[in-house]
Amino acid sequence: MLCIEKEIMTMNDTDLHYDAVIVGLGKTGLSCFRYLFNQGLSLAITDSRKSPPELEKLNAEFNDVHLYLGEINKEILLASDKIIISPGISLDEKNIKVAIEKKIPVLGDIELFSQKASAPILAISGSNGKSTVTSIVAEMAQEAGLRAHTGGNIGTPVLDLLRDNQPDLYILELSSFQLETTFSLNAHASVVLNISSDHMDRYSSIQDYVNAKRRIFSGDGLMILNKDEKYSKSMIVQNRKNIYFTLSEPDEKSFGLVKYNNETWLCHGKNKIITKDQLKIKGDHNISNALAAMALAHSVNISSDVMCSVLKNFSGLEHRCQLVKSHNNINWYNDSKATNVGACIASIEGLHKFGNIILIAGGDSKGSDLFGLNKVIEKYVKKVFLLGIDANKISQVLSTKVDQEFVSDINEAVQSANKLAVPGDLILLAPACSSLDMYQNFKERGDAFTAAVNAL
Repeated sequence: MLCIEKEIMTMNDTDLHYDAVIVGLGKTGLSCFRYLFNQGLSLAITDSRKSPPELEKLNAEFNDVHLYLGEINKEILLASDKIIISPGISLDEKNIKVAIEKKIPVLGDIELFSQKASAPILAISGSNGKSTVTSIVAEMAQEAGLRAHTGGNIGTPVLDLLRDNQPDLYILELSSFQLETTFSLNAHASVVLNISSDHMDRYSSIQDYVNAKRRIFSGDGLMILNKDEKYSKSMIVQNRKNIYFTLSEPDEKSFGLVKYNNETWLCHGKNKIITKDQLKIKGDHNISNALAAMALAHSVNISSDVMCSVLKNFSGLEHRCQLVKSHNNINWYNDSKATNVGACIASIEGLHKFGNIILIAGGDSKGSDLFGLNKVIEKYVKKVFLLGIDANKISQVLSTKVDQEFVSDINEAVQSANKLAVPGDLILLAPACSSLDMYQNFKERGDAFTAAVNAL
């Protein structure tokens, strides 16, 4: 690896030029470097961090990498033919904006992937439930005998998927950040599961966030829309094939719920697939997720029998309404992935019928409007324990009728909730905020909760 000092000395070289500069050296950045390096391109990497997370792996795999660390370096951005930006870095970053003004193309890894991939793509986005739906569809594809590669915002970076032999199908979870720099995506079928206020520290308005999500519908593939979601109508593209999923009765081509003999069935039109009671995942939000997964699976001719088999056995993902422990008729649920208001509301509404809820919430709200929490917490929550940098912000939007208490960390929250809980209660970690003020990520926060519960 060339040292930073040597690289900075070359900045005055008028012949400085790169075919591409990669911005950000996380998992995505490393996968981009590897992909473009194998094409024989001249490359550089810049990162605002002095020790980005994948630096050690980069050094082990490559020699003489041109690195510019400690800031996103404007000079090398302007000396490149194109910029490959990691999704965690905003297009509004000052030096990125300068490069955009100079008409230098700014792309993401999903765009590079879209230009190369030749197998059909199923694309999944939404504020909440993306990983759950992606995982369900992947299991359905596997059980149907399809060779499917899964990645994107979950698991493997998409460019690493191209290193294997071409599969029958790609199943991609895509965030709004990834979609911002994607122009060539033409998925076989795409879905936006839902929209709730999220990442308002990055977007100037909810409409800007919606506009980023709707980019998943580029091309001419099947649009799968949530009929219960108010933003779906604004995403419809004229003269495009579309179907819906809904918690109400579906039309002939769509997926929804139908009652037969006092049982509620998940159906394709009138075709019964599985009863609601047969699902291991609980709550209306997870029923909606199951319906969306079925619509995607149907688009690639996966049978109803396969859908039913997978859904009967799918118990959910870690940190997503995960039952951690049941003791003395008290249930502890870890929904650390509920990192926005919509996810918290969905979690409460989905679980309240199973017990009186004691809620643990708080963290970094990312500039989101928290007011929507008040109604559902007042209606269903016995008490809320608040922690993190925006605990006061949540407290201020809650009714005075809501019993609330501030705690310093997860351990104190669990201990306090345990003292309060009686048989029939349900303790739920659904923070409505990101974890980055106190934890590395939502997984670390969820693990801390699980460890505290298991230590009782």
